[in-house]
Amino acid sequence: MSTLKELHPIFYSFRRCPYAMRASLSLVISKTRVEIREVYLKEKPKEFLASSVSATVPCMVTQEKIIDESLDIMLWVLKKNDPQNWLKMPKIGFDLIKENDGPFKHYLDKTKYHSRYPEINPEESRKKASVFLIKLENMMDNNYLFGPNPSVADMAILPFVRQFANTDFEWFEKQNWPNVKKWLNTFIGSEIFNRIQIKYDKWSNLSKPQFFPN
Repeated sequence: MSTLKELHPIFYSFRRCPYAMRASLSLVISKTRVEIREVYLKEKPKEFLASSVSATVPCMVTQEKIIDESLDIMLWVLKKNDPQNWLKMPKIGFDLIKENDGPFKHYLDKTKYHSRYPEINPEESRKKASVFLIKLENMMDNNYLFGPNPSVADMAILPFVRQFANTDFEWFEKQNWPNVKKWLNTFIGSEIFNRIQIKYDKWSNLSKPQFFPN
């Protein structure tokens, strides 16, 4: 088993979670190898709960500290190694991430999990979520948000756009959002996306260590 004395941080994750996805993207691009512990959110192991104050993935346990927020994980590893200059972006990039994590995620959840909110019209929620995507559509610059290469904002937001599109892909394809669609399709078809979609066995304290990226 890995311990804090060993070189590899411990990374608690759940493959389909968009927050875990964006943290995983930063691990790949920064070449940060971790011991990955895939947890099922309905069966959270006590070791995970002892590490994560929020009791949500992702959570990374390093020799220096515990990082319990996905964006903080991204920034921590990229500040150590950022070979593709994801952090090179204007300040508005962080404003967009904040908007994604706030209003857009709020209305995305009301759309995706509408059965939990019978008092709310899912079509109205989808319309309100779409305001953010229209904003991105109009500001897209040469394939990405800020030019020809991705930034941390692109990679922090794209997993949530994918989740939104998958709530009703037929509807999504009918929208007049050519820039957003190209952006999303490029992401889904990329090598880095395929690398974060590799399945890992569910972790328990009896599991043999699994490492990511492999």
